[in-house]
Amino acid sequence: MPIQFDPDPVVTRLTERTTEFVREVVIPAERACGGSVHDAPEALRQSLHKGAREAGVFAPHVPERWGGHGLDLRGQAAVFEAAGYSLLGPLALNCAAPDEGNMHLLEKIATEQQKERYLRPLASGETRSCFAMTEPAPGAGADPRSLRTTATRVPGGWRIDGRKWFITGANGAGFTIVMARTSGSPGDIGGATMFLVDAGTPGMQVVRDIQTLDEGFFAGHGEIVFDGCVVGDDHVLGAVDQGFAGAQVRLGPARMTHCMRWLGAARRAQDTALERAGSRTAFGSVLGDLGMVQQMLADSEIDIEACRALVLRTAWELDTGSPAAAQLTSVSKTFVAEAVNRVVDRAVQICGALGISAADAPLARLLRDVRPFRIYDGPSETHRFAIARRALKPYRQSLQGATADS
Repeated sequence: MPIQFDPDPVVTRLTERTTEFVREVVIPAERACGGSVHDAPEALRQSLHKGAREAGVFAPHVPERWGGHGLDLRGQAAVFEAAGYSLLGPLALNCAAPDEGNMHLLEKIATEQQKERYLRPLASGETRSCFAMTEPAPGAGADPRSLRTTATRVPGGWRIDGRKWFITGANGAGFTIVMARTSGSPGDIGGATMFLVDAGTPGMQVVRDIQTLDEGFFAGHGEIVFDGCVVGDDHVLGAVDQGFAGAQVRLGPARMTHCMRWLGAARRAQDTALERAGSRTAFGSVLGDLGMVQQMLADSEIDIEACRALVLRTAWELDTGSPAAAQLTSVSKTFVAEAVNRVVDRAVQICGALGISAADAPLARLLRDVRPFRIYDGPSETHRFAIARRALKPYRQSLQGATADS
């Protein structure tokens, strides 16, 4: 099946409407709140959702059954990039992390009852959610097998005990998808289960908001303590002891949608640099006539185009269920995270003092927000380890076969 690079006309129109909505509605709202999505009020989120609905761009990723446009990952690529042009854009379209990834997970593996209870209000923007897997050391982080939060059988359900941190959107979330160990020990490959825990459930408490470098995620990142938190059997998401496998349904596509959104931020940084380079006079000419500036602009154009092509290729592999998707997802996440950082950093350098002024240009905010992308959803080093291991696998098998024959 050939890869189709030409976007569907429906996707093209939705991308154009999203671009217009972000420029005319979202960016002015971003400037009004100082660019900090962390501290944005709930009223702003609801107002942006209302505007997105009126513009016909709300929930591009959500299946039509739940009120969205039902785009596949290839369709989402262009729309999410357009939304990511502003840090508030994904929030406005209700396609921001972690809600977007949780919607995908719920749609794929939740029971019909769970979909009505959790997916429907999440897809409509009535509520928010979070995904709680990361733990303080020595718990789960880059290596999820280190999972230490436990879920123990009790009459009629499960008792959850443990601590999670850097949980995006935890403060004010209507429910949490919690990864807990139901069998085995930390370091074991399996034995995890996902649970749906409603806000206000006794034994679950958001104990603090963690101050972080980035400010681009609504409600920031929180730390949650589970102490004797009991949920019923109907709160199990997916199969018991199959939580790691179930999470992969979410994590692969979620890594790609992160890439799509941050590619929009890179495009905005490059546009800012191009505008500055084409208008700022120094040393007897505009900056854009200087060879060193031209090289930085050209390198950023190359990075952006390479990211876009890689994202589209990987999205196609995921949409078609290709076995190559896992490897390409790691390749894409690593390359795009680092390329986006390069693009924003170059834009700051080209713009000079303007580039580091948070009040006068978006670059300082973007620089803070894109840097953590090289860490969350798997650090670049972890993905490189996985990429090399997969690449080596057939050669190791060949060597083992040759040794056995000798």
